[in-house]
Amino acid sequence: MVMACRVINKRRHVGLQQLSSFSGTGRTFLGPVKSSKFIVDEERHESILISSVVRLLESLDLTSAVGQLLNEAVQTQNNTYKTGTSTLLFLVGAWSSAAEECLHLGVPISLIVSVMSEGLNSCIEEVVSLQVPIHNIFDHIDSTKTFSGLETCGVSLCPFLQIPSDTGLQKAHDLKDVASPSLTVYNLSGIPVRSPKLFRPQAEDEANKNTLQNPQTLKKSLLADSRCRKSILIHSRHFNRTDSNRWINKPEGFLEQHGAATPHTYRCNDLVELEMGLSHGDHNSMKLVDAAVRLQFQNASTQQGNCTIPFMFDISRIFTCCLPGVPETFSCVCPGYITVVSISNTTLIKELQNQPVQIILIEGDLTENYRHLGFNKAANINTLLESMKVQQDSSEEQWTDYVLQVLIKFNVNLVLVQGNVSEDLIEKCMHSKRLVIGSVNSSVMQAFAEASGAVQVAYITQVNENCVGSGVCVTFWRSIPSDVIDRINILTILIKTEGINLVTVVLTSPLPAQMQAREDRFWTCAYRLYYALREQKVFLGGGAVEFLCLSHLQILAEQSLSKRNHVCSGWLHNTSSWLASSLALYRSTVLKCLANGWHKYLSALMYNTANCSSELGASTVIQQHLQSATDSGSPSSYILNEYSKLNSGIFNSGISNKLEQIPSVYDIVTPKTEAWRRALDLVLLVLQTDSEIITGLGHTQINSQETEGFLFL
Repeated sequence: MVMACRVINKRRHVGLQQLSSFSGTGRTFLGPVKSSKFIVDEERHESILISSVVRLLESLDLTSAVGQLLNEAVQTQNNTYKTGTSTLLFLVGAWSSAAEECLHLGVPISLIVSVMSEGLNSCIEEVVSLQVPIHNIFDHIDSTKTFSGLETCGVSLCPFLQIPSDTGLQKAHDLKDVASPSLTVYNLSGIPVRSPKLFRPQAEDEANKNTLQNPQTLKKSLLADSRCRKSILIHSRHFNRTDSNRWINKPEGFLEQHGAATPHTYRCNDLVELEMGLSHGDHNSMKLVDAAVRLQFQNASTQQGNCTIPFMFDISRIFTCCLPGVPETFSCVCPGYITVVSISNTTLIKELQNQPVQIILIEGDLTENYRHLGFNKAANINTLLESMKVQQDSSEEQWTDYVLQVLIKFNVNLVLVQGNVSEDLIEKCMHSKRLVIGSVNSSVMQAFAEASGAVQVAYITQVNENCVGSGVCVTFWRSIPSDVIDRINILTILIKTEGINLVTVVLTSPLPAQMQAREDRFWTCAYRLYYALREQKVFLGGGAVEFLCLSHLQILAEQSLSKRNHVCSGWLHNTSSWLASSLALYRSTVLKCLANGWHKYLSALMYNTANCSSELGASTVIQQHLQSATDSGSPSSYILNEYSKLNSGIFNSGISNKLEQIPSVYDIVTPKTEAWRRALDLVLLVLQTDSEIITGLGHTQINSQETEGFLFL
């Protein structure tokens, strides 16, 4: 599919230009406010609405080598973390342009690679100071305080501004299942919250300083990394700080900032606060995640009894069921396995719902010709014994009759299959009052194996009495009105058993084209919370870490520039190494180009989110904050002070009296830093590969008429 095109100069590094072009297609996906794109399938004449980089790249023509490398990097990031792909794609483009600029200025490729790698590693060390450890978050869980019931003025998108949105969150409405009143169902209806502005100009900041309230109202806290709680936090060796702004250890492991009027401690031990910070404006999706976590917590508490094993959020036991054509108000979370089956199974479900049934679990396909890898026999070859009489029935019919006999022998009425299922077998089993469901998630299979006592097998021939599970219930799921079910012509059923560790999140959307984006947004929020709880730490978000990286690189560049002046004046007169002298001369240039990538990132983030008419205006605001951070002597302290002002009311005067309910914004640590690393690794790989291909005698003999072309996306 052709999305856009860009003029490619063949005399320059084509790979870097292609990376910049691909990156430009996903600029609108950066930040919490995303501008969706319609993707049209010309063959099927269907369209979907996308708001993620992964879905975008699936629709682009990525046949080029650079496109394949970019797609692999994005897919790896998504498969591992389910988040950070927009950041990765944007930084790939920004740093590709930075590498091109360095080449244009005559910087050797080896120095570009080494200095950019050094600069990013230094940034990752520096942003450790903005980590907020998470301690005992489930020890303080409050059943009366849920994400859906939290009244909030809005979500802060950066450390420099917080403005409440005009619309709040709607409280949840409980819908009870008609068929099973005891079933716990969380209906999490709500309306989208308009995202606030990202930055406020420096002039407005200064005008609001007079409204600063009592510092005693400060309550947010920043903790040191939980893995080094008793160690003193030492900043990067490249950073020259004044002694008046430093961090010292406290008995509880918290960090305290000295040099300010009042010391501030930072911490996060509240689940709702963490979820609000990680939602990034997508409140509806995070409310579903919150309900799923609480169901798992309740289930774990019931099963453990007096056991004191700490609770861990198990994202592998969360399953989604998508129902397009249904209003979003019917999105909900409930225990058990909810799935969609053919409307022709209505009579069968009515007969099965009043009795516990037995179950078997098939790991592979349930078809006649299915074999494990390495056991597939040659096609069109049948082996028959001479004494055996050839039967008239086909092998497919013989096999389906055999499967049915096995189910009857062990009195099995429910079969869950991880792979595909023969259509003839489904039809025969339905007439025999047996339900067969295919394409079941592996985690669902494992959950039913643990709860029902069933043993998963690869072939139906392996089934014996020890493989059969019991105590499973199959019922209609009636949380959606019957008229809506008739309109969409599907049947939703609930399968559960006592003690099953499985939660189904039902996702609905009135527009089928939005269904994929709805599911992607849910999993993004779920994985943000999962990695935050697993790592027990988060970053102060909303552009804080990127701003610190930008400021840090600028200071390093200034230090390198000062060192270069010493080199030019003969400071290293005894040094004969060409590499050492070149590094001193070009290091400042490369660091500035790398910093420009962060500047472009923040400018695009502001332009996409804030009330800025252009990226140029956003760049001006960033420059003003950079100057303030530099003048303060410690950019990290400047950022923390801005967060403190948010929570103390400097930007909220006259807006809300419930300042304690205004949340901070958080980012997950490892997925963010890994996105940075993958982006730079890809750029440097393409840079070095380009240099090996285009340098040499042939590069200088290109016909001038062939120096330009078009890259189609």
